[in-house]
Amino acid sequence: MLKISGGIRDAIVAHARRDHPDEACGIVAGAEDGDEPTRWVPMLNAARSPTFYEFDPSELLTLYRELDDRDEVPVVIYHSHTATDAYPSRTDIGLAMEPDAHYVLVSTRECGNADGPVEFRSFRIVDGVVTEEDVELVGRAAN
Repeated sequence: MLKISGGIRDAIVAHARRDHPDEACGIVAGAEDGDEPTRWVPMLNAARSPTFYEFDPSELLTLYRELDDRDEVPVVIYHSHTATDAYPSRTDIGLAMEPDAHYVLVSTRECGNADGPVEFRSFRIVDGVVTEEDVELVGRAAN
């Protein structure tokens, strides 16, 4: 189960809406010895595509150095789908290289970058196997 604050969930959803029609992407970092995502880090989709996301390599290198310095890991890796449901694509599954991470997908297909319903789902992806998990909002409730 992914436990995430309502504030971080809201920030991820706002990022997905803001970047629509392109996919948004980022991570939520947490302590290396824990499973609690605490620090939201929005990233640039270097692909600038409505059907694909790619972390900017130099931004990603800087991020991983910062994570090392802070004894953090990417607890959540997230991106949005702009025209399909919030479920990992074959490409998403192939790119999933962090077996301990929660992979969050947000679908903005119904609302675009306006207010409206979104899908917010979390998955574990290990060795190509996708397992959906529950999401529990802790702290401030989402609006």
